[in-house]
Amino acid sequence: MALLTIVAPFLNERDSAAGFAAFTQELGEEVKTRHGLDLEVILVDDGSSDDSIVRYRESLSGNWRIVELSRNFGKEVALFAGIEESRGDYVLMVDADMQHPYAVCLELIDKLMADPELDVVYSIRDDRKDDSLKKAIAGRFFYWVVNLRQRVNIPENAGDFRIMRRSVADALLKVRDKRRFNKGLYAWTGFRQAGIYYTPDARTAGSTKWSRLALIALSLEGITSFSALPLRIMSGFGALIGVAGLLYGLKILFEVMFHGIDVPGYPSLMVAILVLGGFNLALLGMLGEYVWVAVSEVKDRPLYLVRKIHAPDGKA
Repeated sequence: MALLTIVAPFLNERDSAAGFAAFTQELGEEVKTRHGLDLEVILVDDGSSDDSIVRYRESLSGNWRIVELSRNFGKEVALFAGIEESRGDYVLMVDADMQHPYAVCLELIDKLMADPELDVVYSIRDDRKDDSLKKAIAGRFFYWVVNLRQRVNIPENAGDFRIMRRSVADALLKVRDKRRFNKGLYAWTGFRQAGIYYTPDARTAGSTKWSRLALIALSLEGITSFSALPLRIMSGFGALIGVAGLLYGLKILFEVMFHGIDVPGYPSLMVAILVLGGFNLALLGMLGEYVWVAVSEVKDRPLYLVRKIHAPDGKA
């Protein structure tokens, strides 16, 4: 019988354990009835500081394992660890905070099982219209940057909530990037993909682990991993400044030669220093981000370390 694996990373989600266990049990019964699939649940503890693991161990039933990472490695890496631990013919990735609706999970599974030519079905958040204008503009700008003149297109507002066949999961496992941006990697792998729209449920407990700074850092990770456009913009801007400086120098030279105009030097000198100095510092900072990505890859450290794998009756 074919096997469906649910992969769910968590961080300090003790209050969601009972609800998640009930969710997986109900889903397991439904997919067995609809599609003849057995269910495997893989949870990844991404460095929780509470007793989340104990709560999940007490609540879960059936075929499950909890991969306890040695520390917090981030959601992108935790998902990779879950996929690597999975054994299913199909892999469904959800959040442990219960924001991914049960009905949408079934819709993802049904859509993939109904079309043998499909390899991935991903979800697209349909509630972004409620975001603030500033956040909406920032989101549009981000996707414009990472998708401009690229061979792959990252769908806007598509996240980790998706189902994939084993062949796609195995392809993702071959990509051992240390600085991971999963949205880009899903698109980069290719395969035949389709999306469905959904509205996430409210959290049943706890609070989001994604602060504004964390989202900015993830966006920067995506840009440095999948686009050289910022460097090209800065290069073009630098060339324009150089040409403007040359033209301004010629203007001063002709004014002195033909009109004898005494050009005050201090204000223009300070403006040039500040503009060029600020531009150089910005360029160095941007180059540093790209260099840091390269350095992280060259170090070739493991993506994550496992402290322990928990399973029913203590068997891994």
